[in-house]
Amino acid sequence: MATTGIIFDIKKFSIHDGPGIRTTIFLKGCPLQCAWCHNPEGISPNPEIHLWEQRCIACGECAEICPNSAVTFQDGLRLWDREICTRCGRCADICPAETVQLIGKTKNVPEIMAEVEKDIIYYDQSGGGVTFSGGEPLHQTRFLKALLQKCKKLEIHTAVDTCGLSPWENFQEIIPFTDLFLFDIKLMNTDQHKEFTGASNKSILENLVRLIADGKKVVVRVPIIPGINDNPENIAETSTFLTSVRGIKHIDILPYHRIASDKYRRMENEYSLKEIQPPSEEKMEIIASQFRTDGFTVTIGG
Repeated sequence: MATTGIIFDIKKFSIHDGPGIRTTIFLKGCPLQCAWCHNPEGISPNPEIHLWEQRCIACGECAEICPNSAVTFQDGLRLWDREICTRCGRCADICPAETVQLIGKTKNVPEIMAEVEKDIIYYDQSGGGVTFSGGEPLHQTRFLKALLQKCKKLEIHTAVDTCGLSPWENFQEIIPFTDLFLFDIKLMNTDQHKEFTGASNKSILENLVRLIADGKKVVVRVPIIPGINDNPENIAETSTFLTSVRGIKHIDILPYHRIASDKYRRMENEYSLKEIQPPSEEKMEIIASQFRTDGFTVTIGG
């Protein structure tokens, strides 16, 4: 039986997730719950429903097909009870206005590879390949490993975009088949890391050190979140730590943006950082210069 996993997106012709033109596969499930997460639909390992309420034409077909009566209509208004909804996706399949979207579908390795292989010519011409992102791709290590192995058999460059929070044994499973790790570093202070991501950064930093010691190519990614991790102290501490690792040459600093705010609304979730504004270009340049002073090559925006 083919190995299966749950994905929530496939992005073609990506140019910010590793070298060249790439196909990025987004796997569901993440151990962190970052307050600024721009892919909140990737946090839960299970399928989820997104609602585009402005599209609803109140046809009632979703209510008729729902096996648990989770959808009802009152005075032309669509009501959805998330507590009894099983995320079966029948409403999404039948909705003529595409008001309902099921985020997260089970796919097997051949299905994913069929999409990947369509773009081999672009990988070859640009020096690109396939990037596995999320969520956290190592949350589905068995599925990820199977996909990486297939890519390597086809001599496709592979990258894994990781938050770093996974047992080291999971990293060991995929190291032989991964050409590049895109590794997130968010906050150096452990207490602040717990506050804003829901978990300690201890094993994250340990895993980064181990990857470098294993000789793997790693690009560190630092999201810049105003008022949270953009202060000079955190940037200096981050740079000092990365310098001590000895082997990291390139850092991507990624400016916070508010593109995900609509995703939270469609999931009926609170977006806690809705008042924060993206950092200015000047601020990003100041941060970049701090890292460059310590000898790193820095890219703003990936």
